[in-house]
Amino acid sequence: MQQTQQYRFLKNKETHENLRFWWESLDKNRGDRARLRRAERPDDVLLTEAFFRFLKQMPEEWSAPKELFTSAIVAAALSHIEVPQNSETFATQLALPKQGGKNARMSELRFQQLQKSRDPEEFFRRLLRAINLVENKVNIVSLAESILHWMNEYRNGADRDPQKRITIRWATDYYTEILKHK
Repeated sequence: MQQTQQYRFLKNKETHENLRFWWESLDKNRGDRARLRRAERPDDVLLTEAFFRFLKQMPEEWSAPKELFTSAIVAAALSHIEVPQNSETFATQLALPKQGGKNARMSELRFQQLQKSRDPEEFFRRLLRAINLVENKVNIVSLAESILHWMNEYRNGADRDPQKRITIRWATDYYTEILKHK
Protein backbone atom coordinates (compact mmCIF):
# COMPACT_ATOMS: atom_id res chain seq x y z
CA MET A 1 0.00 0.00 0.00
CA GLN A 2 1.41 3.35 -1.04
CA GLN A 3 1.16 5.87 1.77
CA THR A 4 1.05 9.58 1.17
CA GLN A 5 3.74 11.17 3.30
CA GLN A 6 3.55 14.83 4.15
CA TYR A 7 7.06 15.94 4.93
CA ARG A 8 7.50 18.79 7.36
CA PHE A 9 11.26 19.21 7.04
CA LEU A 10 11.98 17.76 3.61
CA LYS A 11 9.44 19.59 1.49
CA ASN A 12 11.82 20.22 -1.40
CA LYS A 13 11.71 17.37 -3.94
CA GLU A 14 15.24 18.29 -5.03
CA THR A 15 16.49 17.42 -1.54
CA HIS A 16 14.74 14.04 -1.80
CA GLU A 17 16.60 13.40 -5.04
CA ASN A 18 19.90 14.60 -3.56
CA LEU A 19 19.51 12.16 -0.65
CA ARG A 20 18.79 9.28 -3.02
CA PHE A 21 21.61 10.27 -5.38
CA TRP A 22 24.10 10.50 -2.51
CA TRP A 23 22.96 7.12 -1.17
CA GLU A 24 23.43 5.60 -4.64
CA SER A 25 26.92 7.12 -4.83
CA LEU A 26 27.91 5.04 -1.79
CA ASP A 27 27.86 1.95 -4.05
CA LYS A 28 30.66 3.50 -6.07
CA ASN A 29 32.54 4.65 -3.00
CA ARG A 30 32.40 1.74 -0.60
CA GLY A 31 35.14 3.29 1.52
CA ASP A 32 32.83 6.18 2.40
CA ARG A 33 30.06 3.73 3.28
CA ALA A 34 32.41 1.71 5.48
CA ARG A 35 33.75 4.78 7.31
CA LEU A 36 30.25 6.05 8.01
CA ARG A 37 29.05 2.62 9.15
CA ARG A 38 31.92 2.33 11.61
CA ALA A 39 30.88 5.52 13.37
CA GLU A 40 29.78 4.70 16.89
CA ARG A 41 28.62 8.23 17.65
CA PRO A 42 27.54 11.20 15.56
CA ASP A 43 30.79 12.95 16.57
CA ASP A 44 32.71 10.21 14.75
CA VAL A 45 30.82 11.02 11.55
CA LEU A 46 31.82 14.68 11.76
CA LEU A 47 35.47 13.66 11.43
CA THR A 48 35.15 11.86 8.09
CA GLU A 49 35.74 13.04 4.56
CA ALA A 50 32.66 11.04 3.56
CA PHE A 51 30.50 13.34 5.67
CA PHE A 52 31.83 16.42 3.91
CA ARG A 53 31.05 14.83 0.55
CA PHE A 54 27.52 14.32 1.86
CA LEU A 55 27.24 17.98 2.87
CA LYS A 56 28.33 19.11 -0.61
CA GLN A 57 25.24 17.43 -2.07
CA MET A 58 22.78 18.65 0.54
CA PRO A 59 21.20 22.11 0.81
CA GLU A 60 23.48 24.76 2.27
CA GLU A 61 21.55 24.98 5.55
CA TRP A 62 22.58 21.39 6.34
CA SER A 63 26.14 22.73 6.78
CA ALA A 64 25.15 25.36 9.34
CA PRO A 65 26.93 24.82 12.66
CA LYS A 66 23.70 24.07 14.53
CA GLU A 67 22.70 21.50 11.87
CA LEU A 68 25.97 19.58 11.55
CA PHE A 69 25.12 17.03 14.25
CA THR A 70 21.73 16.32 12.65
CA SER A 71 23.30 16.04 9.20
CA ALA A 72 25.87 13.61 10.60
CA ILE A 73 23.14 11.35 11.96
CA VAL A 74 21.34 11.41 8.60
CA ALA A 75 24.51 10.55 6.66
CA ALA A 76 25.46 7.71 9.00
CA ALA A 77 21.94 6.27 9.11
CA LEU A 78 21.61 6.32 5.32
CA SER A 79 24.94 4.53 4.98
CA HIS A 80 23.37 1.53 6.75
CA ILE A 81 20.58 1.20 4.18
CA GLU A 82 21.19 -1.60 1.72
CA VAL A 83 17.90 -1.56 -0.18
CA PRO A 84 15.82 1.61 -0.46
CA GLN A 85 12.08 1.26 0.03
CA ASN A 86 9.58 3.80 -1.18
CA SER A 87 6.16 2.55 -0.20
CA GLU A 88 6.04 2.73 3.60
CA THR A 89 7.17 5.24 6.16
CA PHE A 90 10.06 4.35 8.42
CA ALA A 91 7.77 3.77 11.43
CA THR A 92 5.47 1.56 9.34
CA GLN A 93 8.45 -0.51 8.28
CA LEU A 94 9.30 -1.14 11.94
CA ALA A 95 5.84 -2.66 12.43
CA LEU A 96 5.87 -4.93 9.39
CA PRO A 97 6.06 -8.60 10.32
CA LYS A 98 9.09 -10.65 9.39
CA GLN A 99 8.55 -12.80 6.34
CA GLY A 100 6.37 -15.73 7.33
CA GLY A 101 5.84 -14.31 10.82
CA LYS A 102 3.22 -12.35 12.68
CA ASN A 103 5.29 -10.23 15.04
CA ALA A 104 6.54 -6.77 14.18
CA ARG A 105 10.19 -6.49 13.21
CA MET A 106 10.67 -4.07 16.10
CA SER A 107 8.93 -4.96 19.33
CA GLU A 108 6.62 -2.46 20.94
CA LEU A 109 9.06 -2.05 23.83
CA ARG A 110 12.00 -1.23 21.55
CA PHE A 111 9.81 1.06 19.51
CA GLN A 112 8.86 2.99 22.64
CA GLN A 113 12.51 3.14 23.71
CA LEU A 114 13.47 4.59 20.33
CA GLN A 115 10.78 7.24 20.69
CA LYS A 116 11.86 8.11 24.22
CA SER A 117 15.57 8.41 23.50
CA ARG A 118 16.96 10.98 25.90
CA ASP A 119 19.69 12.48 23.72
CA PRO A 120 21.02 12.34 20.15
CA GLU A 121 23.66 9.70 20.92
CA GLU A 122 21.10 7.33 22.42
CA PHE A 123 18.74 8.08 19.53
CA PHE A 124 21.57 7.35 17.07
CA ARG A 125 22.34 3.94 18.64
CA ARG A 126 18.69 2.92 18.76
CA LEU A 127 18.08 4.19 15.25
CA LEU A 128 20.89 2.05 13.84
CA ARG A 129 19.45 -0.98 15.67
CA ALA A 130 16.04 -0.21 14.16
CA ILE A 131 17.52 -0.05 10.66
CA ASN A 132 19.15 -3.42 11.27
CA LEU A 133 15.83 -4.91 12.46
CA VAL A 134 14.20 -4.04 9.14
CA GLU A 135 17.09 -5.80 7.38
CA ASN A 136 18.55 -2.49 6.19
CA LYS A 137 15.61 -1.96 3.82
CA VAL A 138 14.40 1.54 4.57
CA ASN A 139 12.61 4.45 2.96
CA ILE A 140 15.48 6.93 2.58
CA VAL A 141 13.43 10.12 2.58
CA SER A 142 11.15 9.01 5.42
CA LEU A 143 14.16 8.07 7.56
CA ALA A 144 15.88 11.40 6.91
CA GLU A 145 12.65 13.26 7.66
CA SER A 146 12.26 11.32 10.91
CA ILE A 147 15.78 12.20 12.01
CA LEU A 148 15.33 15.88 11.16
CA HIS A 149 12.01 15.94 12.99
CA TRP A 150 13.36 14.15 16.09
CA MET A 151 16.39 16.42 16.30
CA ASN A 152 14.23 19.53 15.85
CA GLU A 153 12.05 18.45 18.77
CA TYR A 154 15.12 17.62 20.85
CA ARG A 155 16.53 21.11 20.34
CA ASN A 156 13.32 23.15 20.33
CA GLY A 157 10.78 21.07 22.23
CA ALA A 158 7.75 19.24 20.90
CA ASP A 159 5.15 21.09 18.88
CA ARG A 160 2.08 22.21 20.80
CA ASP A 161 -0.08 20.47 18.20
CA PRO A 162 0.16 16.73 19.02
CA GLN A 163 -0.44 15.80 15.37
CA LYS A 164 2.83 17.50 14.45
CA ARG A 165 4.97 15.59 16.97
CA ILE A 166 7.27 12.86 15.71
CA THR A 167 6.19 10.45 18.44
CA ILE A 168 2.53 10.78 17.44
CA ARG A 169 3.32 10.40 13.75
CA TRP A 170 5.48 7.34 14.39
CA ALA A 171 2.92 5.80 16.77
CA THR A 172 0.13 6.33 14.24
CA ASP A 173 2.10 4.62 11.47
CA TYR A 174 3.45 1.84 13.71
CA TYR A 175 0.19 0.87 15.44
CA THR A 176 -1.89 1.22 12.27
CA GLU A 177 0.36 -1.40 10.69
CA ILE A 178 0.36 -3.61 13.81
CA LEU A 179 -3.45 -3.69 13.83
CA LYS A 180 -3.53 -4.85 10.21
CA HIS A 181 -1.74 -8.05 11.23
CA LYS A 182 -3.83 -8.95 14.29
